[in-house]
Amino acid sequence: MNIQWFPGHMAKTRRLVAENLKLIDVVIELLDARIPVSSKNPEIDEIVKNKPRIIALNKSDLSDEEVSREWSRWYNTNGYTNIFIDSIKGKGINELKAKLREMMKEKLDREKQKGRIFRPIRTMVVGIPNVGKSSFINKIAGRASAVTGDKPGVTRGKQWIRLNEEIELLDTPGILWPKFENQLVGLNLAFTGAIKDDIMDTVEIAAALLEKLSTAYPAKLKERYKLSDLDGKSGFDLLKISGKNRGCIISGGEIDLSRISSIILDEFRGGKIGRISLERPEDRSPA
Repeated sequence: MNIQWFPGHMAKTRRLVAENLKLIDVVIELLDARIPVSSKNPEIDEIVKNKPRIIALNKSDLSDEEVSREWSRWYNTNGYTNIFIDSIKGKGINELKAKLREMMKEKLDREKQKGRIFRPIRTMVVGIPNVGKSSFINKIAGRASAVTGDKPGVTRGKQWIRLNEEIELLDTPGILWPKFENQLVGLNLAFTGAIKDDIMDTVEIAAALLEKLSTAYPAKLKERYKLSDLDGKSGFDLLKISGKNRGCIISGGEIDLSRISSIILDEFRGGKIGRISLERPEDRSPA
């Protein structure tokens, strides 16, 4: 399975980010806490360069807490400012605002000493589609400021949003990169919904997810889909058994693979299988 997706507006967004960077004090790079490696666009480092940055790991309510702690230690050890957030309940939002003020205090103090009129901290949110940017912006702004949706690619243009008297935020559409060198990255993005389901074979995606979870989180998988034995079973085997157990049967007694695949992907994305992380710090490719 070869997953690729690079609509024309993605290239436009990449230019938009680069062109507006000179207006920005701090970049907020939004990642999916379940897949910090796969949800990181490798082009962002080149575009942002040495601009101050906060790595905000969204959907932390869906990630494995123990694994998230491992990631936090890794980021801290490697000198990255990082905050785990939940854009739905607002966890980590106040901490992020405080960190923005802390990072800019010295620069703003210097400007005040020179007699310059006070101005808000200018930030930019960057991240791949469907990582939760719109929900994050609405939560941090305290109102419905950005268009939200459960489909990737909802935000298309740029917009400035005044969060409060101290902070302004520039929203940008999500950016995916032209080619996934590692197909595991493509699969992880497909699992979490960053790539539209209608351009993929959801049966293959669901089977691959079950195969991965059977190794990483066997107990949670067994409990959710009433699976008694995972040993020696392929993802497709598990998909068929899960479909039968859930009553996804069509005429002739065949399993409705399309229906059970949609159920499994929806339940994984909604956290109904449990809090799951698909990547750990040791999964990073050597620099």
